[in-house]
Amino acid sequence: MDDEIDILDVRGLNCPLPVLKAKKAMRSMAAGDLLWVETTDPLSAIDIPAFCSNDGHDLVKTEEAGEFQRYLLRKQG
Repeated sequence: MDDEIDILDVRGLNCPLPVLKAKKAMRSMAAGDLLWVETTDPLSAIDIPAFCSNDGHDLVKTEEAGEFQRYLLRKQG
């Protein structure tokens, strides 16, 4: 199933770039589409959930993947 999900690799970028790039990527997606955001920025643990809450998207899953974190987002409306 993961091969059907877009991946946004923002590893190495710091706040606010991971959220800004996720926001830009989600603009071109249809409602219900999924996006993995992969980041090394520790502030993403705060910023990504806040972005989802503020913009009305679902934070489906959070994973630790070795030296980076992954956030699975579902675009709403």
